[in-house]
Amino acid sequence: MALADFIARKPVIETPRLRLRPLRPEDVPALKEWMPDPSLYAYWGKGPGKTDKQPELLFAKAERPSKSFHLGIEEKASGKVVGELWVHLIENDRMASVAVRIASSRHGRGYGTEALSAMTRFCFARTELRRLQAQVDVRNVASWKMLERCGYKREGLVRQGKMVNAWCDWFRYGILRSDLPDG
Repeated sequence: MALADFIARKPVIETPRLRLRPLRPEDVPALKEWMPDPSLYAYWGKGPGKTDKQPELLFAKAERPSKSFHLGIEEKASGKVVGELWVHLIENDRMASVAVRIASSRHGRGYGTEALSAMTRFCFARTELRRLQAQVDVRNVASWKMLERCGYKREGLVRQGKMVNAWCDWFRYGILRSDLPDG
């Protein structure tokens, strides 16, 4: 399979506790519970935007076809979307950036690690992507530890670089398909 196979129909990825899936309009009440939370944006490079404060706007326009993934992280036990995961900034179908955001009420449960590990395995097994990478503010210890638990390697430090709309020190992390045991 290839990224092009997922342009019209995004994947659904199951883990023991989570379901990674496209967001739906019926998710809006759950999204409103956590997306506007300013604490989530402390290391995100920007504050909550318009769609973070009003998640219903995510569904106001038809989604444009794209090879990128923006999936909700559904907690199976509650049926609520408690996070988001992106695979984006895809270059030549070979390399992409990843990002994860989890509701603060679910921090410390390993959901980010579980979701990112599953998405990483999916990308390397079901698409032609060979490299995934992420940027993380050096102060965001929980996020860089999550990346390391998922097998991502710290590749460098950018001092006072721009991360989204903020100037800060940030780490670059990456993982190659060949880094996985079955890669």
